[in-house]
Amino acid sequence: MVLNTCSQVMSLAKELEGQSAHFYKDLAKRFSRDKDLYLSFADENEDYVTQIERAYYGVITDAFEGCFAFNIDPEKYSFKTELSEKEALSDALKRALEIEEKMIHFYSDAAEQSKSLMADVPRAFRMVAKKRDLRKEKLLSLLPVKA
Repeated sequence: MVLNTCSQVMSLAKELEGQSAHFYKDLAKRFSRDKDLYLSFADENEDYVTQIERAYYGVITDAFEGCFAFNIDPEKYSFKTELSEKEALSDALKRALEIEEKMIHFYSDAAEQSKSLMADVPRAFRMVAKKRDLRKEKLLSLLPVKA
């Protein structure tokens, strides 16, 4: 099912952020070395939801919500969050990077598709995409360097 309204896209954003937070909480339980970092990522996910909801509720009207500003296929942004018992840290970090890429694409696509109808919501989407890009750099720094 393709999502067309801002309300649908906001719901997807909350769902993806929740899934991603769950992944980072599991990562923190499984790999204690950088536990605090992973838990901070999960907390940031909640902050991202708050940021985009604040932008959304600040500008939304019944007239606007009736418009179809988006053409978002949720399947394009789905990702696996379950960690296997034998999964190595490096593999889990690679999956974290894949999750961040999907989230960046989701927020970038949502911002691009909605930019002509509003300003605050696409700005919030772009801001979260940039913060997730910075998160990728932190994750990359945790990967073992191959000699």
